[in-house]
Amino acid sequence: MASAPSSLESQSASAIDRLISIMAQLRNPKTGCPWDVAQDFASIAPYTIEEAYEVAEAIAQKDMEALQEELGDLLLQVVFHARMAEEAGLFAFDHVVEGLVDKLIRRHPHVFGDSVGRNQDIHKIWEEAKTAERAAKALKTGASAKMPSILDGVALALPALTRAEKLQNRAAKVGFDWPSPVQVLDKIEEEIGELRAALSQSGADGSQAAIHEEFGDLLFAIVNLGRWLKIDSEQSLRDCNQKFINRFNYIEENIDFNKKTPSLGEMEALWQEAKKIYKK
Repeated sequence: MASAPSSLESQSASAIDRLISIMAQLRNPKTGCPWDVAQDFASIAPYTIEEAYEVAEAIAQKDMEALQEELGDLLLQVVFHARMAEEAGLFAFDHVVEGLVDKLIRRHPHVFGDSVGRNQDIHKIWEEAKTAERAAKALKTGASAKMPSILDGVALALPALTRAEKLQNRAAKVGFDWPSPVQVLDKIEEEIGELRAALSQSGADGSQAAIHEEFGDLLFAIVNLGRWLKIDSEQSLRDCNQKFINRFNYIEENIDFNKKTPSLGEMEALWQEAKKIYKK
């Protein structure tokens, strides 16, 4: 017999119902907010991506108060999209939740299935479930003529570094991978050489396209090295960005750019000071 919902669960259900109701009011063509009414999936998508980044930023800053707020903003995006879909007769918020519940149960047979076993290969179970889902989706959309690819489903909207890592991880699962990080380093050096060659032909027609391509190849190889070293390339670059901000702010604190134009040597000296300070 299922237990009665706790007080906290009841409050959460009530809060979500109220949120859904408010969203419906905001989207009311006659009495709602003109800005909310004017939006569509495409116009809201950038805000959805932005809110996801702000969640990640709050986590990186270990700011739990901000995290609570940003999770609310992200939830608003889900409710907004679901409301627009409901208006179009496509699906509603409940369908989103039901689909998620079904997926979680399907991907955790070791928890919800008949054969419960926590010592099973969790990653293998997860990937097998995702592979089956991709095949079923391809069949449903009429794409059965094309063999499902293990690279299917890696979202285009992901940051390029994250997407590169996910694509590489997928390919590695079937053995398409370098034997060790040493070979990846060799590949990076090879890509640097090819970029140098493209730069040396800067006067040739189409050289910018070649530089663009070789630079992308170099980035892709560097992401591959990060994957081998168990480094999240996206987070590593985020941390590096923040380090750059900290050090450049130190330069700004010691030079009034409105009063003088410092030499590169002056700024480099302050940069080195900042490095020592932040290392301490």
